[in-house]
Amino acid sequence: MASTVHRVRFTREELAAAAGKLLPDVIAPGLDVLLCGINPGLWSAATGHHFARPGNRFWPALHRSGFTPRQLRPDEQGTLPEYGLGITNLAARATARADELTREELTEGGRVLRAKVAEYAPAWLAVLGVTAYRVAFGTSTAKVGPQESTLDRTRLWILPNPSGLNAHFTLDALAEEFTRLRRAAAASTPPAAQAPGRASGDSKRAARSRRS
Repeated sequence: MASTVHRVRFTREELAAAAGKLLPDVIAPGLDVLLCGINPGLWSAATGHHFARPGNRFWPALHRSGFTPRQLRPDEQGTLPEYGLGITNLAARATARADELTREELTEGGRVLRAKVAEYAPAWLAVLGVTAYRVAFGTSTAKVGPQESTLDRTRLWILPNPSGLNAHFTLDALAEEFTRLRRAAAASTPPAAQAPGRASGDSKRAARSRRS
């Protein structure tokens, strides 16, 4: 079977076959930030990697904001916990477009997400999509940025949807929002609270500077 790691194109039949597939989380206890997408796209389901569709700005924004020292490829998603990061989704079912999900699926996804946060206790939960957040958390007034409500000790943030279809945010604007979150997370996560063997992106860069 051909590897999908470096695939740049799928046939319509291959993508259709990925509909409904589930994509495992990239998650660990005590992360600095758990990033929550709306649901996997067909390209991600076909590859097994989050935010894998060409044109999605997630990985470039993650790097430009300073969360990662270089732009990771989707197939390198397993390294994210080394930077205190993880990925999950509100809805597990893969679709061609997020608007194919029902309100019931997003509401149920919010319930599952709350349980996941209670189990893994990230310092921050960042949902990538304001409309999906409003449905999942039952609020009509939430806006991009930090939220007043929390899930126990986990603080909440809304990031814009990084899909290339989101014309309201350029890559530069998206990276600025990711940067706001990174700075807030760095300010609220003391070094002593970091897991052994893991440093934040800022700490790693500082360590590299001290060695150079």
